[in-house]
Amino acid sequence: MRAVRRPGAYVCGIDAAMDVIGGKWKVLILWALDEKPCRFRELRRSVPGVTEKVLSSHLKELEEDGIVHREEYAEVPPRVEYSLTPRGVALNEALDPLGAWGREHVQPGAPTHSPEGVAVAGSDPL
Repeated sequence: MRAVRRPGAYVCGIDAAMDVIGGKWKVLILWALDEKPCRFRELRRSVPGVTEKVLSSHLKELEEDGIVHREEYAEVPPRVEYSLTPRGVALNEALDPLGAWGREHVQPGAPTHSPEGVAVAGSDPL
């Protein structure tokens, strides 16, 4: 069951943002939808390891939060596409620096730098 949001009880903006993107898969869903609108199966293939149940649940939560738009097409067979809302695009833009930090500091093979910008021994040169 979904946890209840805590509007007004947030300590700071990061607390509020983490309430929206918290969980293992939501950021990866946002990343996949940043590329282009996707149907459910296409999105599931773009986020390896996520189960249908979890993907469906996260998409509903992101839709309720105004991050993802669900478009139903009156076709046979029915077609549904998911895309980012302007709010979702803004959230992805806010996550870009976090991704850059991860590539620089955590991702294998990425160079490690001291605070002065000098490569640390044992790291790959720039």
